[in-house]
Amino acid sequence: MKEVLKYYKDFPKEGIVFVDIIPFLQNKSVFRELTHRVAEACTTATIIAPEARGFLFAAPLLTNAEHIENIVPVRKSGKLPFAEGDLHEVLIQKEYGFDKLYYRESDIAHSPATGDVIEVSILDDVLATILDLFEHYYTELRFGNRDAIAAEYKAQLFGIDMKNCFIDKNGHFDAVIQDVESDGHLILLRNDGCTGRYAFKEVEMVL
Repeated sequence: MKEVLKYYKDFPKEGIVFVDIIPFLQNKSVFRELTHRVAEACTTATIIAPEARGFLFAAPLLTNAEHIENIVPVRKSGKLPFAEGDLHEVLIQKEYGFDKLYYRESDIAHSPATGDVIEVSILDDVLATILDLFEHYYTELRFGNRDAIAAEYKAQLFGIDMKNCFIDKNGHFDAVIQDVESDGHLILLRNDGCTGRYAFKEVEMVL
């Protein structure tokens, strides 16, 4: 069904191809077929729906699919009212940088459970973009262009060559991302001129 989509180059910034799903909403038969396929792919009773496109395709499943019973909205900062201790944060990496999304534990609590386990399906609206990126990088790898892949990744890395606030086990500090090594270590240049080398989860950017 990819032929139904529209693609816009260099949006929201240069180097990104934006996938426009609005045409799905302008053709009743296509939308019906799409939601049918989504229902088949989502095998759990609970759907995690990131805003805003996730809402569009998850909501019809409540009436169109017998096995789906609950939809959990995942939203950006400031969009979900919450009681103390109910709101949880998730850091995600999009194709053009990092972002934070939020969900409420009480929304998941409405889900059917098997013992202490609640199984969910995540309706991810960037799946098509991810698949396209895999195809692109697979082609680059086939031709041995590993350096090109590394350069492209670093060029799109959120906050690179910009001063940002970070936090590690010793507290907050300002630094600039200098590099990402091939093994995944992040290289930061601090304001005091010292260089730090961090493994995954050893440091966090404060957005």
